[in-house]
Amino acid sequence: MAVKVAPQHGEKVSKFGEPVDVKSILQNRNPMQQEELTQLRRAVASDQVAAVRVEIEALIRAAEASGTPIGQITRAGVGAYLLGQHKIADRLLSNVTNDPVGLYVHALTLLSLDRPKEAEAKFAAAAKAGYDAIECTLKRAGAIRLQGRLDEAEQVLRSTGTEGARRAEYSYQMGAILSDRGDTYGAIEYFERAVDMDPHHTQALFRLAGENALHGNDNEAIRLYEQCLGKPPYHIGALINLGLLYEDKGLYAAAAFCFRRVLAHDPEHPRARMYMKDIEATQEMYFDDDQARNEARMAQLLSRPVTDFELSVRSRNCLASMNILTLGDLTRVTEAELLAGKNFGETSLVEIRELMAQHGLRIGQNLQPPKPKESPWAGPLSFLTQPDISPQEQALLSRPVSDLNLSVRARKCMARLSITTLGELVQKTPDELLATKNFGVTSLNEIRQQLAELGLKLRND
Repeated sequence: MAVKVAPQHGEKVSKFGEPVDVKSILQNRNPMQQEELTQLRRAVASDQVAAVRVEIEALIRAAEASGTPIGQITRAGVGAYLLGQHKIADRLLSNVTNDPVGLYVHALTLLSLDRPKEAEAKFAAAAKAGYDAIECTLKRAGAIRLQGRLDEAEQVLRSTGTEGARRAEYSYQMGAILSDRGDTYGAIEYFERAVDMDPHHTQALFRLAGENALHGNDNEAIRLYEQCLGKPPYHIGALINLGLLYEDKGLYAAAAFCFRRVLAHDPEHPRARMYMKDIEATQEMYFDDDQARNEARMAQLLSRPVTDFELSVRSRNCLASMNILTLGDLTRVTEAELLAGKNFGETSLVEIRELMAQHGLRIGQNLQPPKPKESPWAGPLSFLTQPDISPQEQALLSRPVSDLNLSVRARKCMARLSITTLGELVQKTPDELLATKNFGVTSLNEIRQQLAELGLKLRND
C-alpha cells in the first residue's frame, strides 16, 4: 500500500521550503484545482504533515455531516487518500460526479483498494471531466493490466503517442506489463527509464528494488528502497522489505525502525508485528557479512544475460536455441551438451570458455554430481507418480512456489535451497528449512500458513 503520492506530470511544484496554506485549500468550497492537489501533496510530504493531518481529519468529520458542500466533500476525500485512509476516501469521493480532481483521486483510491475494474471506469470519467487526459490514460492502462488484459493495456498505453512516451508513468506501466509477461530484463529496463525521468517515482523504485533483492543484489535493493522512502509519508511495502534486508545484514536497530514506522501507521499490521518479534528473538544471531556480499556479487554475475557480452552471431544463436540465457545457465551445462547443439562447434566453445574465464567462471562448474541409482519410488518427488496420488494432487504439487504469496526473504531462501515447486517444498522438514541462512521462525510460520491454505504441510509437521 502506498501512502505517498508523487507529483504527476504537468503539476507545478512550489518553491522548496515554502509553506503551504493548507487551511485555505481545504476550506475552499469551489471545485478543486490540479494545482491545489499538488500543494496538498507537497504539504503531506513535508514537515507540515502533523498540522495537515489535524486539518484534514477535522474536514473529514465535517464532510460526513449532512448539508456539506460537494466541494468540501471532495477536498476531504482527497485529504483522506493522501493520508492513506483509503476506505474513508472511497466513501467520500463516491459522492463526486463531475469534479476532475475528485474523480482522478477516487480512481487512485480504488486502485489502492484493489478494485481495478472500477478504477478503469473512474479514470475514463476523470479524463472526460477535464483532468489531464494523457495521465488518466496511462493510469487506466495500469488498471486494465491489473485485470490481466495485458495486450489491451499495451494498446491503451501506445495510444498516448509520443507525448505519453515522454512521461515516467508510461515507462513504469510498460515495465509492469513486461514483468507480468515474464520478461524480467525488459521490465527492469523500463523501470530504470521511469526513474531516470522521475527519480521519485515510488512504484518504479519499489519494483526495481524488489528485482534487485530477488537476484541477490541486496546493496542496490537497499539503496533503491531508501530512495523510495526519501520523503514522508512512507510506502508500507518498501518499509517492510527494507527492514528485512537490514535484518539480513544484522542491522537490527535499522530494521526495527522500519517495522515501527509501519506499526505507527497500522498498529495491527500482521507482518510488521511478526517481524518485530523475530528481531527480538534473533538479535544475537551471527551472520558472515563477507560471505553474504560475495554471494550477492556471484548471484548478480550469474544472472547476467549472455547478450550483455560480445559473442559471435553463431554463438549467440546457438545459445538461444538451447535456451541458455545467462552466465548461470552456462555453469549448469557440460561442454559435450554445448557441442551437441546445432551449428555449435569448437570455435564457439573456445569463445564461450574465454568469456567464462574472464569472469572467474567455467562451463559446468555448478553441475550437481551424479547420484547413485535409487528405487523408482525413492526420489524426493516420487510421490507425484505414485498410484495413490490423484491428478488434482499431482497438479497442485507441481505448481511453482512463486504461486505462494511469500516475502522477499522467504523467496530468497527457496532459491538458496533450489526449491521450485510445492512438491519439493513439502518434502522439506522444518529443521531443514531453519538450517538455511537467514531463515527464521517467522519465515517458517509464513510458509506453514501459505501451505495450510492449500491443504498442504511440511514433512514431519
